[in-house]
Amino acid sequence: MINFKRADHIHICVTPERLEEARIFYTEVIGLHPMDRPMFSTNGYWFTIGNIELHIGVEPALPYTSRHTAFEITDVAAAREHLEKFNLKFLEEPLIEGRTRFSFIDPFGNRMELLQML
Repeated sequence: MINFKRADHIHICVTPERLEEARIFYTEVIGLHPMDRPMFSTNGYWFTIGNIELHIGVEPALPYTSRHTAFEITDVAAAREHLEKFNLKFLEEPLIEGRTRFSFIDPFGNRMELLQML
């Protein structure tokens, strides 16, 4: 079993040409506060939203999607070992200091990230 602690972040996507429009909308219309974002190969913004984070990334086309919900859990290694028994597709995530994480695709095509704070 997986011992969930909390939702960590929600990741939404916009097309590359609308990224700045999204930043303005989420800061000036919604009133979210930007936060530092690690350097990735793609552009985007991170915001604080209550006690979780909202991540905005770019995605030019489907069917691949980086949209996902991330959950903090107590033991990433045990969770991965458990899920590997079910022949799921796993995605390796870029390193973020202070976190160990991975994503998987559920049987219905949804992406879910599990992470452990170090």
